[in-house]
Amino acid sequence: MELTIREVKSKGDLRTFIHLPERIHEHHQKWLPPLYLDEWKLFSATKNPAFKHCETILLLALEGEKPVGRIMGIIHHPYNQKHQLKTARFAFIECYHNKHVFNTLISHIENWAVANNCTEVIGPMGFSDKEPQGFLIKGFERETMMVTNCSFPYMVSFIEQAGYQPHIDLCQYSVRLTEDIIERYRPFAIRAQRNHALVVQEFTSTRAIVPFIKPVFDLINKTYVDIYGFSTITIAEMDEFITRFLPLLDPRLIKVITNEQGKVQAFVVAMADLSNGLRKAKGRIFPVGWVHILLAGRKSKRLVLLLGAIADEIRGKGLDAILGYFLLKSAVNKGFTTIDSHLIMKDNYKMRREIERLENFDLYKEYRIFSKILPSRKS
Repeated sequence: MELTIREVKSKGDLRTFIHLPERIHEHHQKWLPPLYLDEWKLFSATKNPAFKHCETILLLALEGEKPVGRIMGIIHHPYNQKHQLKTARFAFIECYHNKHVFNTLISHIENWAVANNCTEVIGPMGFSDKEPQGFLIKGFERETMMVTNCSFPYMVSFIEQAGYQPHIDLCQYSVRLTEDIIERYRPFAIRAQRNHALVVQEFTSTRAIVPFIKPVFDLINKTYVDIYGFSTITIAEMDEFITRFLPLLDPRLIKVITNEQGKVQAFVVAMADLSNGLRKAKGRIFPVGWVHILLAGRKSKRLVLLLGAIADEIRGKGLDAILGYFLLKSAVNKGFTTIDSHLIMKDNYKMRREIERLENFDLYKEYRIFSKILPSRKS
């Protein structure tokens, strides 16, 4: 049957785009549905502030009237300008085991990129490092965590055959939590806190966190500049992030370090793994999906690291030990038995060494972002 590519313009097409993966992964046991309420915000030009400074295109592949694939193209203008790049990204690509569909979708993004004066395509990579990145290359048999890419092995074969090369590798760890780990951090944490007159801010309510939100995002903007794919978070994006994630967070799993003057020096944010709840809810909040997600948060024994940072001027002074001690102590007290690192760049050896110092670490998944240099645009 003839394959056609249609740009997403209508609400109906957007609905098809958002829900197509659950059809493609219908028999994929390790696939985890997204929270669809979030997906509607993520792909909305009016609700997602990233659309204001990014060129985007959403495409559906159809055989007759049957949707068989999707892809998003993104040109992140602020990121390109800051790093002097002419790069386009492909993201959220999904298709059945059909090389022709895959190649047709990728070719459309490449042509779109060239038409917009780009010289390279990378992906899978969304608006930022906060969305799923890379194709899975190791750990297909292991459980999928939230906001990570659960792709089939054939996607790697397809992208390599399309002429793409490895660009960035990412890895994901799991570590078993024990009292021994907490005790290992404790003397270093106490010494660092005393030597540098630091205050650890702990929380029992979301309201108490609010005064620290903007300073925390300011610290992220200062310290994440060298992380691949990171772009400065705007006020609008801060507000959007708060709306999406703050209601899901347990205040007791957020730790902020300030100096005696109250200036934020470091922080860490973690949350309970909600994967089982998302799977039972099939990604839907209503009518009763929220119950599954709420119960999953209460019953989860797996802690997922989301964000963390230490001010440059006080790096190497033991603040990582303070954050680790207080966070893990709270986690163990709440009954968590494992911690998930989420995605770490494979060449971030400092962070990886920190994890690999711990007993029983398990590097259980790896992901790869690919790149391809495009032919020059013909005049």
